[in-house]
Amino acid sequence: MYLLGIDIGTSSIKVSVVDIHTQKSVVSAQYPEEEATIKSLHKGWAEQSPSDWWQNTQQAITKVNATGLFDPKQIKAIGIAYQMHGLVVVDAAQQVLRDSIIWCDSRAVEIGEQAFDEIGHQKSLKSLLNSPGNFTASKLAWVKQNEPERYNNIDKIMLPGDFIAMKLTGEITTSISALSEGIFWDFEKDEISTSIMDYYGFEKEIIPPIRPLFSTHGLIKEEIAKLLNLTPGIPVAYKAGDQPNNALSLNVLKPGEVAATAGTSGVIYGVSDSLTYDQQSRVNTFAHVTYSPTNKHTGVLLCINGTGSMYRWAKNTFAPQLSYVELNEIAAQAPIGSKGLKVLPFGNGAERMLNNKYTGAELLGIDLNIHTQSDIFRAVQEGIAFSFRYGLDILRENGMQPKVIRAGSANLFLSDLFAQTFVDVTGIPVELYENDGSVGAALGAGIGAGIYNNLTDAFSQHQLLKHIAPKNAAAYEPIYQEWKTILTAALNGEGK
Repeated sequence: MYLLGIDIGTSSIKVSVVDIHTQKSVVSAQYPEEEATIKSLHKGWAEQSPSDWWQNTQQAITKVNATGLFDPKQIKAIGIAYQMHGLVVVDAAQQVLRDSIIWCDSRAVEIGEQAFDEIGHQKSLKSLLNSPGNFTASKLAWVKQNEPERYNNIDKIMLPGDFIAMKLTGEITTSISALSEGIFWDFEKDEISTSIMDYYGFEKEIIPPIRPLFSTHGLIKEEIAKLLNLTPGIPVAYKAGDQPNNALSLNVLKPGEVAATAGTSGVIYGVSDSLTYDQQSRVNTFAHVTYSPTNKHTGVLLCINGTGSMYRWAKNTFAPQLSYVELNEIAAQAPIGSKGLKVLPFGNGAERMLNNKYTGAELLGIDLNIHTQSDIFRAVQEGIAFSFRYGLDILRENGMQPKVIRAGSANLFLSDLFAQTFVDVTGIPVELYENDGSVGAALGAGIGAGIYNNLTDAFSQHQLLKHIAPKNAAAYEPIYQEWKTILTAALNGEGK
């Protein structure tokens, strides 16, 4: 018997079929093979088509089915992980009304800041654990202000994972975790926030029914089962944002445990058992997958928009013909510090950890006589690692003191150079696991469908691949401080 996990990423849709007994992936596939595009009609905007997500999901499932490595009829439950904070709006016929305003879109920053001021900073932080900021609620407020005809036709609002579940089952549901990531949840009262709903003038009916995160969110429709060669009536039994799901897949479930990922965006995500918040809302607190009114586990999330997106830009600009493996090998040829070359990787929208400022990405200190391709690629990896250190210091200010960070052996962590630089710059050892968002979603479905008795059972086969300890921390500290000085100047508008 098997479980199907779907991971709705910004770059592609990935699916994995997981054997229930071994908890290992039998086969995985992604679609499209090349990275999906982000529509940017204006500076700071970022949109994707939900219909494209659905078409790509079907293609990815068709690809795994075509391998013949498993019987699709033996899939017993489906789990979904998804890019967080995106806004999907549909009418009463479940027709999409506009492209999704996704996580790295900056258009609602001013709307959220005004709401923060007018609702009150302390009231927002105590009840929402965040500023309304540039999150889903503020994105919806932008639609209401700027596209009133579309807004008036909205029947339900969703996150990307809710949309795919709707296409599979015909049902629209949400969870406390999902509502909290949209800044719709009042943690003090454990209910939908009247402060947000009343301030923005949202109707309560646009919020879908709330279900436990690990539970049935609908059953696969017969016509969809026939289309995808699945069994009708199997449940979508789990939906979670990509970062809570990444933590789940790394078995980061207890207070004090910390996960990291370095994909299109970079994230450090720590579990807490207190309703903590940052006074400046530079890091954000959401309900973790294990949250309940009696077990208030939260996930404290530091997000950096410009990480893997910066490395992708460098590849496409300077060496489009090379693979990332080849790029990593070239980068490793440069010395620590990249001969003085510095990179600010903040070119993918406003950064919350920088108080929602947008500095743009910068490549600084180029000496045409000494710098080569290897220096550029190493400087990019170092700049990304420095951005993680900057954010980690904010988490430390807020009481999080990780002793070890768990990460999947994927994306930038596939680079030995980046992984070691991350450890040296932060001073914290990293444990690498064979983890994957789609596999985590599949195992989450096993929990939600009752196939596993509990979370411990679902991750009984979890195995450590590699432990990385600091080696060059002393060498990197002064280089990081130089980088931080450059960032501070950029944030203050100096040198422009």
